[in-house]
Amino acid sequence: MDYFAHIKNPEDLVTSYSETRSGFIAIALEKNRRATPFIEEARILQHRIKKITTPEKLLEIPNIRIGLIAASGISDKAASHLGDDGCLSAVKEFIENFLVPAGSKFKEELIFRFLLTKGDALGGKMRNIVGALAQRKLCMAIISALRMSDKDFYVLLYNSNHWIFSQEIDCATEIENLRAISWKISKNKNRTLYFNITVPIVRNNIDMILLNRPFNDDIKTVICNSENYVALGELKGGIDPAGADEHWKTAKTAIDRIKESFKKSGYTPYLFFVGAAIENKMAAELFDNLKSKYINNAANLTKPEHITALSDWLIHI
Repeated sequence: MDYFAHIKNPEDLVTSYSETRSGFIAIALEKNRRATPFIEEARILQHRIKKITTPEKLLEIPNIRIGLIAASGISDKAASHLGDDGCLSAVKEFIENFLVPAGSKFKEELIFRFLLTKGDALGGKMRNIVGALAQRKLCMAIISALRMSDKDFYVLLYNSNHWIFSQEIDCATEIENLRAISWKISKNKNRTLYFNITVPIVRNNIDMILLNRPFNDDIKTVICNSENYVALGELKGGIDPAGADEHWKTAKTAIDRIKESFKKSGYTPYLFFVGAAIENKMAAELFDNLKSKYINNAANLTKPEHITALSDWLIHI
């Protein structure tokens, strides 16, 4: 059985308290890492207004314009819609209504409000960071499995149409932006794993798809043919136990849809699930799905041995 190397019973799937704690800490550290550029921007802004004596004089400094706009509560997206005149008008109102009343503390007020706007932007990015962290962890394991098997591979970065050969990839800086990985399992057999792609057969976005085609095939054409799919999987990186059941319900619905859609075309690709928050009830249901072969493999993202086993399975099927 595909999963039996690392899962012998439902308890093997359950996320422990220490694993949950480690997951929350990892997210907090990542949030702080991503906040660092905003803190540095605030320090630059603070330095540039050091000699300003009144709030009105802030408008006379051209190299703090971006900082003033942000402190006014205007996001980058809003600024592009408002244009120069709209932004200037908003900044003037901001100075009049908030900085002037702050008196001698207007500089502190400016910096605090700048950080509030940047914090809001960071919050938006952090809503996607859980999935990014999960994908990065899985990518690292798959690449490690390929390297230990002495297999050459190619990777495709987000916002790029160029595949990079394995010897040229800098894992430390580029692995976070991975969109796909491609390798050979034999002379005439290719595998390409894509993340977050809409599958026309299912008419929905799928977290992971493994194809039996080489990386240089046209992906838009390849994904329209059921014969090209080797496996499809759902990846849920949320670590909060309170959301575990909801993550599983969402994943199970997606898996049901995949199975039904491919059944119509007479194909049964492998199905797998990877999750970080797995509670007892969910573990029992997941294990039942494995035993009945409704899905072929599963892994708890917080358990290194699970991710290692799943990665080894993926590069060999």
